[in-house]
Amino acid sequence: MNTSKQHLVLAAVLTLSAAIGGTFAPVVPAYAAPASTAVAASVPMPGFYPYRVGNFEIVALSDGTVPLDLHALMKDAPKGVVDKLLDRSFLTNPVESSINGFLIDTDTRLILVDTGAGDLFGPTAGGKLVANLKAAGYDPARIDDVLLTHIHPDHSGGLVHDGQRVFPNATVFVGKPDVDLFMDPAHQNGVDGYDKSYFHEAVLTLEPYAKASKLKPFSGVTHILPGIEAIPTPGHTPGHSFYLVQSQGHSIEFVGDLVNSEAVQFPQPGITTSFDFSQSGAATQRLKQFANLAGKRELIAAAHLPFPGLGHIRKAASGWAFVPVDYRNRAGK
Repeated sequence: MNTSKQHLVLAAVLTLSAAIGGTFAPVVPAYAAPASTAVAASVPMPGFYPYRVGNFEIVALSDGTVPLDLHALMKDAPKGVVDKLLDRSFLTNPVESSINGFLIDTDTRLILVDTGAGDLFGPTAGGKLVANLKAAGYDPARIDDVLLTHIHPDHSGGLVHDGQRVFPNATVFVGKPDVDLFMDPAHQNGVDGYDKSYFHEAVLTLEPYAKASKLKPFSGVTHILPGIEAIPTPGHTPGHSFYLVQSQGHSIEFVGDLVNSEAVQFPQPGITTSFDFSQSGAATQRLKQFANLAGKRELIAAAHLPFPGLGHIRKAASGWAFVPVDYRNRAGK
């Protein structure tokens, strides 16, 4: 392609970018690379994905990804076993892990399930959820409620920025056992080998909401809001909870950190992680919930399955498997 044609193609791409509000920001190369290469290398993946459940709009929101060293993370799983399971999924260690949050738009309320890591993982990992929330057309100040599946930095970290509430009008719901564990002043140096950073970050992110009377811990199965029920699923943390959302005979279950690694924990659900407060509890809960969710053919939304993290669980010849939802890119339901 001659130079004038390259300039015309790049000008067209930049015009398209401006027309759609700058969502895509192509970078004009300093050298005369083929136009197709220049465009493909500069178009980012979308960070939000809408999906309809009954009358509710569910919007998956990417907070970005983070590399995980599964050799160090997986408990009681030899390196060779982990590598073999990764190889089956065409992966090698370390594995890039998605951090997903989800918006529930009921038409009368805006509800966020988990908030990503915010500033807690530094400038190179996580911290993209609010930008993607805005790109999807939602103002953080309009969020009515935040449902935390549990208190860990990649779920509650996005609640604050520079010590201020990111969602100033939102009430935060979370399982009381997590509040009791992570926010107890007596636990701030760590508990039972669980690193003190978990406790410091919990106070950092939740205390501004508690001081504003915007923190509402719950115990047991709880009807949080119309069509939304909290279901305690302790193991990963003491207050880890699912949220069952129902509308017009359709449902979706937000399962938090039921799974941290698709490639490893679906075929071998007994393998746990150093993130689990209770290793045995997390493994038992995963086995129970895999069977329950597969038996109900329940649609799930998970925090660390590949974005958008929506799909179903099915029994496999060996262990279990995750089946992502069909990709949709059209108007209408």
